[in-house]
Amino acid sequence: MKRTMMVLLSLVLMLGLAVLYGCPKKAEVGSAPEEQKAEQAPAKSAADIAAEKAAEEKRAADAAAAAARAAEEAKAREAAAKAAAGLQPIYFDFDKSFVRDDAKAVMKANADYLKANPKVKVRIEGNCDERGTIEYNQALGQRRAAAAKKYLTDMGISAKRISLISYGKEKPVCTQSTEDCWQKNRRDEFVAAE
Repeated sequence: MKRTMMVLLSLVLMLGLAVLYGCPKKAEVGSAPEEQKAEQAPAKSAADIAAEKAAEEKRAADAAAAAARAAEEAKAREAAAKAAAGLQPIYFDFDKSFVRDDAKAVMKANADYLKANPKVKVRIEGNCDERGTIEYNQALGQRRAAAAKKYLTDMGISAKRISLISYGKEKPVCTQSTEDCWQKNRRDEFVAAE
């Protein structure tokens, strides 16, 4: 029995040594750093670099084009605002289409504005008060717009820059049936466009 115990104890010791010997050893810490084994990205080819550069240039060009469009739109809005501020309506007497004396100063100011802004075109919109038939007021509005166009062309504005439309009594600015209101509706509006 002693012998069996000895064999058993020897066996346990050998097994213990085998287990201890089979365990991994601790890493040695040295003063020199280990080489990094990180995977490096494969080098980019010349075609890839050129494609990336072209894409970056395209993004920059697109951004510049968008900025230019925004600047042009702002310039157009500004020009339209100036045009709207520079052109004033004129008013007519009842059932008349000639430019009144009090409207001549406004027409001169409108002509001066158009001369100072040669790219601006103008649409003259003839309007009437509510009295009269639709057909009559359409014709009267057209005569009023034509009279204003003739006045502007006589002052040196090219007829090619002027278009006409008659709204008759369809676009009133005042809807009361009073002389003051009717006077506001008997007008030519000047709408600028580039």
